[in-house]
Amino acid sequence: MPVPMQLSRIIISEINDQQVIYLKEVDGQRTFPILIGIFEATSIDRRVKGYASQRPLTHDLLVSLADQLGAEFQDVVISELRDHTYFARLRLRHEGELVEVDARPSDAIAVAVTCDPPLPIYVAEEVLDDVLGDNETPPS
Repeated sequence: MPVPMQLSRIIISEINDQQVIYLKEVDGQRTFPILIGIFEATSIDRRVKGYASQRPLTHDLLVSLADQLGAEFQDVVISELRDHTYFARLRLRHEGELVEVDARPSDAIAVAVTCDPPLPIYVAEEVLDDVLGDNETPPS
């Protein structure tokens, strides 16, 4: 059963290639980081802070495209951790059917925070088990 999570922290560093977002369990204490790129981190940060851009960014485009085609984003599921890489599914409904699209977690979360209201984010229990083991936070 996927675990409801929320974006709890965004760390943007100008001196590192990889940025970090933290997801925290909605009704619990588990939390873990995901390394992402600067463009995705900046897009997520701008959305969370409510900054508007003059022209649509990529994640704005995806949300607008889905809307124009009559689809509605439903949620994000971080479904797998394989070879130190997270895999996600961006799920939407179109004509009553559930459509799942493979996505990088960073892009899926950027779409999630672009939607109004923001989409729920879930993480598969197996992913949390793989990342955290018996601990509540990942090893450093």
